[in-house]
Amino acid sequence: MSKPTKSKKPTTKSTKSTKPKAKGTTVKKTSSTKKVSAKKTTKATTKVTSSAIEKHMEKRFEKMREERRLPPKVMDELVTKVGNLDISKKEFDDICNNVIDSYERSLVEPGEAVGTVAAQSIGEPGTQMTLRTFHYAGVAELSVTQGLPRLIEIVDARNNPSTPTMKIFLDKEFASDRNEARRIARDIEMVLVESVASNVSIDLLRQAIDIRLDSEIMEDKGLTVEVVSEAIQEKIKGKGEVEPGENVIFVYPANDTLSELQRLSEKIREVRVKGINNVIHVVIRKESDEYVLYTEGSNLQDALEVEGVNPHKIYTNNLREIYQVLGVEATRNAIIKEAMSVLNEQGMDVDVRHIILVADMMTADGNIRQIGRHGISGTKNSVLARAAFEVTIKHLLGAGIAGTKDPLKGITENVILGQLIPLGTGSIDLLMNPHVPSPSTKRKKK
Repeated sequence: MSKPTKSKKPTTKSTKSTKPKAKGTTVKKTSSTKKVSAKKTTKATTKVTSSAIEKHMEKRFEKMREERRLPPKVMDELVTKVGNLDISKKEFDDICNNVIDSYERSLVEPGEAVGTVAAQSIGEPGTQMTLRTFHYAGVAELSVTQGLPRLIEIVDARNNPSTPTMKIFLDKEFASDRNEARRIARDIEMVLVESVASNVSIDLLRQAIDIRLDSEIMEDKGLTVEVVSEAIQEKIKGKGEVEPGENVIFVYPANDTLSELQRLSEKIREVRVKGINNVIHVVIRKESDEYVLYTEGSNLQDALEVEGVNPHKIYTNNLREIYQVLGVEATRNAIIKEAMSVLNEQGMDVDVRHIILVADMMTADGNIRQIGRHGISGTKNSVLARAAFEVTIKHLLGAGIAGTKDPLKGITENVILGQLIPLGTGSIDLLMNPHVPSPSTKRKKK
């Protein structure tokens, strides 16, 4: 009897030892499945929330576009910057509200003296500018007027700036080829007879003008004796006869007097053989894998017609040429660009909106007008305002003879007369009707 009992004990021990192991394995499985399911649920919830936020963003942007509380450029910038952020609905709404609030705060108050503020903001830094002429952006051969003289040229809308220059980009097929860039530069650069001639003299024995050509310069410019002689013949037409030789040209005038020879020799020196008018010098410069031409002198109309020039990427600092070729809107943009570049190069921190106001005033009527007595200031409606600026006696005397009436709607004329100026609180009138009953008296009657 004792033997079978002994054999039963180890079996019970073995069964006891195996049971907890099984339990442990089942616990581990359930915890891992819980983790996986939790991850799946979090992913699903994040997808749902992200799609909900995107829909909310789209609705808000659409509403803001309909309300037109922000300009299109600011709106596009907000969409691109906020679209990449991982934010909640509340954070998104806060950002939008802050942008709208800061934009509306930056708007000018009604009745603000924007003209006076713009004049002060441009005029005060202008007193600290230098009066020098700087070399052009690393190009030693070309110099361009900067600082105060250039700013005065811009606001005066000068017909001929002191240092006109063009920046010319080339077509894609020529932009990376230096030889092609040199060829186009030769076609643009103006070549006169005196620049390719080693000597222009009067031969009294032959009664002719003797033009000796420099063969090296002729080769460099890509010219021949025939081309030069044809250009001279076209210029003098029937006033003389041209006889080309080997590196020499004789011109026989129709009238062989000494005075006629001298006059014709001076005229021949100024004959344009090649290139476009007013472009004295062209410099080739490499900028990020492409060649760009910088010119001394400007002729936008003719430069656009040169083969190999990219007509979409050409710029001149001559405002009058831009106005004649491209129109008033391009001129307005050029005024803003030129004035801002001058101020920025001098380290002046002037808000672009002041310059925009000046450019708008200069181009408001479709023409380009200077800021002065021959432009904006000289065309004001008020006689007193014109007289307060320049040539006082002339304006007052003319107005007195003509019996001109002054509407007194501006600031200057009201300051002269000591009246309330139409600015700020002075720009509005309040009317009150004392006979209209107040809400409190209506309630008492009831």
